[in-house]
This record gives sequence, structure tokens and C-alpha cells, in this order.
Amino acid sequence: MSKDSLAGKKVLVMGLGRFGGGVDSAKYAAEAGAKVTVTDTAGADKLAKAVNELDGLGIVFHLGGHIENDFADADVVIANPAVPPENEYLQLARRAGAVVTSAMNIFLRKCPARVVGITGANGKSTTTALTAHILEKGRQQQDTDYPRVWLSGNIGARPLLGILDKIDPDDIVVLEISSFQSELFAHDKISTYIALLTNLTPNHLDRHGTFENYCAAKQNLFKYQKPSHRSKPVSIFNKDDKIAQQWYDLYQKDADRICLKFSADDVENVTRDTFTLAGKANLSNLAAAITVARHLGLNIETIRRTLTDFKPLPHRLELVSEKNGVRWYNDSISTTPDSTIAALDAFEQPKIIIAGGYDKQMPFDTLGREIAAKAKAAVLIGATKNKIAQAINNNPNPRAAVMLAESLEEAVRQAGEEARPGDVVILSPACASYDMFDNFQQRGSDFTRLAREL
Repeated sequence: MSKDSLAGKKVLVMGLGRFGGGVDSAKYAAEAGAKVTVTDTAGADKLAKAVNELDGLGIVFHLGGHIENDFADADVVIANPAVPPENEYLQLARRAGAVVTSAMNIFLRKCPARVVGITGANGKSTTTALTAHILEKGRQQQDTDYPRVWLSGNIGARPLLGILDKIDPDDIVVLEISSFQSELFAHDKISTYIALLTNLTPNHLDRHGTFENYCAAKQNLFKYQKPSHRSKPVSIFNKDDKIAQQWYDLYQKDADRICLKFSADDVENVTRDTFTLAGKANLSNLAAAITVARHLGLNIETIRRTLTDFKPLPHRLELVSEKNGVRWYNDSISTTPDSTIAALDAFEQPKIIIAGGYDKQMPFDTLGREIAAKAKAAVLIGATKNKIAQAINNNPNPRAAVMLAESLEEAVRQAGEEARPGDVVILSPACASYDMFDNFQQRGSDFTRLAREL
């Protein structure tokens, strides 16, 4: 949907979002000459920063709740990905004849460059950032057929629609894509030039209902890939993941696409030695990024040189404090049991895990078994603390001592009392943050502060 097509239209932006994602959509529509209304269930006090960013654009704000007439009168509704497609207000807008879309769908319809779309249950943010880093640094060291690299999407590095006018056809765009975003691809039958799946394990079951529905939302990234005038689309899968391997077997039968696979075990020792991120899960992320970079023309020697200055993203197994021989790691991005299991596997040292949070209706049986066998202690917080404690204690003779805390501050204190020189303390919650925090960033920042103050 071009800016020209929005001129004079009544555009309703539904949801400024916890991270201000709706600001990008509202600016795009307003600058296109649309009559823009923004609606959000949160009040003006919670959204003050986002509202201030839109000052002077002539936008109407209806905050603290939705008004049915806004949806009935709209020509176009740009919905935040957190809003389910079956939302009653979106249904009302469709019945009234409005076009219901998303910022990601608009971007993919209009972007002139080749787009790399990266999705998965775990590791997609690190893989996205690492892929963009390798491509950008590699471009500076080796002749390539792309002049610039753009990083955006669910990772929140740059606004999506705000960069559209700056992207040239020969550029490369690297996007992190969530299941909430790819779920909407079915509406426009749209996707990316390169699509990559890191792995698939249960997540966001509170939104999707079943693991099968969650997988179907992710699969849209591959289902709607199409050949272009440039080349066949490229589909990349993790051969160490059961579902990803099944999808590879399915899509490699398609003569109109290129299918590739990657594995952590494929990363050569000389490449591993230049990579500083801990754990096999990060080797898998590296293997994925290398696969994209090699397909886009970088040689392995150039790729190795790009790795020396890559820094881990905040809140992803980030070393935030080291005192009295104890290392403290912030892995607040972990919102699934499998990502917490990966954090446990990243260290050989005795481990004290801080876990628990908002209940996304995820099963904790496997996580409980892994904590019982691999952790020295578990300090549990949030709405799921009793569920995780039960999952740990259901195992015969669990190795991990189990403690419950009423706050993150109490959990850090308990972990500090339990820790001995040589131990690692890891905040890796396995759950979302919304029961106690605004978002995972606030949770991770609070942990970092508390660990440093301890």
C-alpha cells in the first residue's frame, strides 16, 4: 500500500504498543496525507512518550479504550501485531468495508529491495542482528552486489515504514519477523525473498491456542514466498530442528525455490574461535547467519573477520556483573522453556537460575527436568513460580534447590546468598514479563541494576 494510496483516506492506527510501534504507522499515514486517528486501550499517561513523538501531525487520539465508530468509519485500519486478527473491532471494520492491514504487510508490499525474513521460537533476534552485522561488515571488506544493509522488524532497530523511502532496489533488508506478524501474511499472500527458520518449540499459546496454530503462523513466511525477476526465493531451515527438517523436506520438492539447511555442528573450529557468544544455541544462530551471508556472496574468510567485533544483544545471555568469583547473566529475552534450557546448556559452571513470570499456558515438564538435573538452585518468581517448582520437584532426587521469591529483588538476594565463587547466576525466566514488568527490557534492566548493587 503506497503513501499515494493513503492520501485523503481515513486511516485508523490500532495500538501504539508497549514499544511505540504504532508511531511508525501513524507517521507514515499522516505524511501520506491521510486523516489519521490513533486508538489504544492504554491511557494517555502510559503513552505520553509515543503521543509526543506524533505532535504536530494533526493526528486525533482516542486513548483509554476503543470507539466502534472509529472502526466503522475507517477506510484503512493499520493494526498492531499484538491485536489478534479475530478481534471484534477489526471484524467490525472489515464488515464496514475497511482494508485491515499491518505495518509489516505494507512494508513488504512496497519495499523495492531484497528482504531477508528471520523467524523462529528462539534465537531469531540474535540471528537477525548477527546476519545484518555480517552483511554490513562484509560489504565493507569485500565487493558485493548490495550497497547498503538495513536492520528492522520485530527487533525494533529502526522503524519499518520510516525507512521505506530511503531503501534502494539493490539494498538488503534484514527483518526479524514474529508469529504475530507472519500470521497476517496470509491476507496479502506476501513474504520475503529469503526466509529463515531458527527452530520451532511451543510459544505464545495464549494467542495462538495450539502449537499447530503457532507453527502455521510461522509457516506463512515460507508458504507465500514467490519467484521474482531477480531469482527464485530462498528458504533456509535448521536441520537440527525436527519441524524445520520436515519443512525442508516439503519445500525442497518445489522447483521454483532454493532450499538450504544449516547446523551448529557445521561451524568450523577456526570460525568458532572468532565468535564470542556462549552456548550451542548461539552456534546455531551463527550457522544460520553464515548460510544467508554465503548465499549473498560473502566468502567464509570475510565472514570470520566480521565476527570479532560482534557484541551480544542486551538481555540475551549478557554478562552484567562479576564479583566475588560469581558471574551474573541477564537473559531476560528468554520467554520460553526451550530458551531457558539453552541458557542452562551454555555454561559448564554450577548454575543458579532465576525463572518465572507471566503465564502463557506453556508446559514446564521438560524445563523442570532440565533444571532438576543441571542447576544448583532455582529461584522462582511471578505467576508461574509454583508451576515451575512443581515441575522441578516432580523429578526423583532433583539436584536443584528450589526457592520462591515474591519479587525480583528478593530473588537476586536469595541467589546471591546461594552463590559461591565459580558459580553463574542466570536470569532466564522462560516466561513473558507482563505479570510484574512492562516488558522484558525493564525486567532485564532491573536485574542488571540489582546484580550490580548486591
